[in-house]
Amino acid sequence: MDQKPTILVVNDDGYEASGLEALVEVARQHGHVTVIAPNSSRSGSGHGITMSRPLRIKLYKKKNGVNYYRTSGTPVDCVKLGQKVVLRNQKIDLVLSGINHGSNSSVSLLYSGTMAAAIEASFENLKSVGFSLLNYSSQADFSASKIFVDKIITEVLAHEMPPFICLNVNIPKLPLENIRGIKITRQAPGFWNEDLEERFDPFGRPYYWLAGHLEETDPQEGTCQWALRNGYVSVQPVQFDMTAHQYISSLNFIEK
Repeated sequence: MDQKPTILVVNDDGYEASGLEALVEVARQHGHVTVIAPNSSRSGSGHGITMSRPLRIKLYKKKNGVNYYRTSGTPVDCVKLGQKVVLRNQKIDLVLSGINHGSNSSVSLLYSGTMAAAIEASFENLKSVGFSLLNYSSQADFSASKIFVDKIITEVLAHEMPPFICLNVNIPKLPLENIRGIKITRQAPGFWNEDLEERFDPFGRPYYWLAGHLEETDPQEGTCQWALRNGYVSVQPVQFDMTAHQYISSLNFIEK
C-alpha cells in the first residue's frame, strides 16, 4: 500500500515562476504532489481572497506524476481550492508555498502572498512551510535553496508540529558553501521606508510606482534579519494570533 504523503504546492509568483519548479522538484521526492498556482504574479497580495468575481481553475500540465493547475485566484485561494475542490477527498499531509523570488523576512511577512498561503493552511491545522530566496531575479539560482528545502521537508514530515503553526523559511543569496547552516529565529522588528515615485504616461497623466527599503529596528542576534545577514537560513515559527496579549490588562480602563 502506498504510504507517501499528499503534498500541495502553491506560490504567489505565478505558475511560470522558476521558484515553483524548484520547489516541485524537491517536493515530489517526498510524496504525491499537486500544484495550484495563480495565473499571474500575486506578489504582495497578502491574505487576499476572491469574492467579487468567479474563481476559475484549470489543469494545464501533467509532468512526472504531478498535476499542475492554474487559477484566477490569490495564493490563499490556491490553498482553499486544494482543500475544497482538487483534493477534497484526500488528506493533505503538507502544504508548501514558494520558492518565493525575494525575501519574506521581518514586516514583509505581513504583505507576503507566499506566507499568507502557508498561514491559511495553518488555520486548518495542516503542516505548512513558506520558502523564500533573497533573490528577486526571475532567473535566480535555486540550487542551494533546494538542499535546504529538502532537509526542512524531511524534518517537518518526520516530526509533529505544534497546532496552528507554520514555518517561514528565508534563504540567503549565497553559494551553498557560504551558507553557515540553519537558525531558528524570531521576527525582526522593522518597517518599510516607502516612497511613491511619480511618473507620467505618454499622455502626460501621472501614475505612481511603489519603492522603498526595509528599516530594521532591532539588529540583535536571534532575529530573521540577523540570521540572513550572517549567512544562515532563517526558520521562523509563525502563528496567526495577532493579539497584543501583554497589553490586555493595561486597557482595562476602557471597560469602566
